Amino acid sequence: MYGYESLAWIKDKDGNEYVCPIDVLKGDISDRDDLNEEERKQCMNVNQLIGTERW
Repeated sequence: MYGYESLAWIKDKDGNEYVCPIDVLKGDISDRDDLNEEERKQCMNVNQLIGTERW
């Protein structure tokens, strides 16, 4: 289980927001706007959890 401080929130170019464990992300995470396929498999699409109508 991950604590909040070990998670990164990434919003991709299509407007989807993902929450990812920092240790699965490659490279600099400070200005990310996309995930590669390997990273995407290990992250969770937040929009699928709560829907986009709340944002």
